[in-house]
Amino acid sequence: MAVRPYWKGYLKLSLVTCPVQMMPATSESEKVRFHTLNRKTNNRVVSHYVDAVTGKEVREEDEVKGYQRGENDYIILEDEELENVALDSTKTIDIDVFSPRDSIEWIWLDTPYYLSPNDAVGEEAFSVIRDAMAAEDMVGISRLVISRRERAVMLEPRDKGIVLWTLRYGDEVRDENAYFGDIDNAKSDSQMMPLIQQFIKKQTRHWDSKLVSDPVQNKLLEIIESKRKKTKRPAKTKGAEPKATPNNVINIMDALRKSVEAENRPPKR
Repeated sequence: MAVRPYWKGYLKLSLVTCPVQMMPATSESEKVRFHTLNRKTNNRVVSHYVDAVTGKEVREEDEVKGYQRGENDYIILEDEELENVALDSTKTIDIDVFSPRDSIEWIWLDTPYYLSPNDAVGEEAFSVIRDAMAAEDMVGISRLVISRRERAVMLEPRDKGIVLWTLRYGDEVRDENAYFGDIDNAKSDSQMMPLIQQFIKKQTRHWDSKLVSDPVQNKLLEIIESKRKKTKRPAKTKGAEPKATPNNVINIMDALRKSVEAENRPPKR
């Protein structure tokens, strides 16, 4: 089944513009997911929003976003106000800054997407932007609105396409010195080092996706399959056999055949 584009818009660099589409580079659709059921009826349980004070259910049209500024004190933001934020970057990825690829550390990278041309006409412009960045070993920095939030994004040329990474905000990245600063600066034991290096060489393998398989997921699938075999679905009750209806086509053909035979018979004297 073809994957639908997550986002469609335009990639722009100065006067060069081309239509592009963006796909998630990762997927969680293969994970085992469960529904919450009512044990007594085996029906699914549906969740609803309720008022934290009155306990009454809140209708969907009464739900609204609120920013807390104090105890039981909120600033309400309407959907229209949220949608009107950063409109310039909702449909266009305008590259205005370039940086050396090795200058952006891994911790700033958040979610990857595959960026590709959206039609054959724009492939040439897309290829020029991609190849120019690759030749200079540079990545492009831009902004894009995703899920109502404007995100800084990094565009990295990769083979025939571009990998777009959303970047974490500055207040989301913690300083590593707060965690590594107290580690002793003493050098490693010179006698143990060769033994550990020898062990590393012995255990070295080429990268394979099987190295990151999920044993819990596999075990869950085994349990589900075992239960599926033991649990039989209720057989459908068979109703009364429908009466055979006369085949009008056959009857008409018989009638025509008899008519032709009657026409071909010699008249009786």
